[in-house]
Amino acid sequence: MAGPDSAFWQQRFETGQTGWDRGGPHPQLTAWLEAGLLRTGDRIAVPGCGRGHELVVLAGAGLEVTGLDYTPAAVEIARATLAEAHLAGRVEQVDVLAWRPDHALDLVYEQTCLCALHPDHWTAYAEQLQRWLKPGGRLLALFMQARHDASEQGEIIGPPYHCDIHAMRALFPLALWKWPAPPYVQRRHDRGWFELAVVLERR
Repeated sequence: MAGPDSAFWQQRFETGQTGWDRGGPHPQLTAWLEAGLLRTGDRIAVPGCGRGHELVVLAGAGLEVTGLDYTPAAVEIARATLAEAHLAGRVEQVDVLAWRPDHALDLVYEQTCLCALHPDHWTAYAEQLQRWLKPGGRLLALFMQARHDASEQGEIIGPPYHCDIHAMRALFPLALWKWPAPPYVQRRHDRGWFELAVVLERR
């Protein structure tokens, strides 16, 4: 498998090398909740759920939430995070490129999974997201902008891998997804990156 494997991520969670973690839920999730894009009873998956900050927010808002991660340490932490908050939610240790939901989902919250996958796997992952969602379902995406100087020479550097917006439009084509008009909200990260917040609707 190209890019980081489960052992890579396991080592980072075991040693606390999780610099991408804000220490709490992403502020854009709160904005989407306030905008009414996530409703009580909606079925939502969070691939690459990590420590589970967003799972707590979603479960607390009454959504039927499933966290996905293939790193044992992350799964253990996320389950404990939900348990400590006395909230219901599932956390499954799976490969997102092979997982299938029991029923079509209303929503997918995509924050950290795409940019953690080597670009060689992006097409397969995008196909998965389309399979998971019901027609009219929404992909709440935070596309990581993490360009490196060496990228100008064609090097693929990550994680996080740079999710160029033109590449994202090709990955999630208009024939399959409805795109909102730009400009898109930018969310800064203290590591110097930023994310573009985009809500796509499955056709």
